[in-house]
Amino acid sequence: MKNPLLTVDTVIIQNRSVVLVMRKNPPFKGSWALPGGFVEYGETVEMAAIRETKEETGLDIELDGIVGVYSDPKRDPRGHIISICFLGNKIGGELVADTDAADVQCMEINEISKIELAFDHNKILEDAFKLINKGLN
Repeated sequence: MKNPLLTVDTVIIQNRSVVLVMRKNPPFKGSWALPGGFVEYGETVEMAAIRETKEETGLDIELDGIVGVYSDPKRDPRGHIISICFLGNKIGGELVADTDAADVQCMEINEISKIELAFDHNKILEDAFKLINKGLN
């Protein structure tokens, strides 16, 4: 029996900009994406989100809730991979590309709408912005 794999992604918004990483490896090598990766055995999804963000961006974060769970079997060309996406706030560290990231940037929200992000990350950001805007009203 095959089971889906589990990943996490993190949306970090700072001053109307979002932290994005340029993928160093396939799939979507050279594309911009949210920081994230696979949950390791024995690790909570929250721990994985904090670890993956630190590994890929150099930032220390605290989690501020869940944006959503993304489970479309076609969302990742490697197979059926489910992602739990969190909102995160920077609490320390310096922005620097590491491990699976070729580059890391804080990209303005209006710039992001003009590019196609890896996986379903455009949809995840859309959902994150809706969630944030709901909280502000």
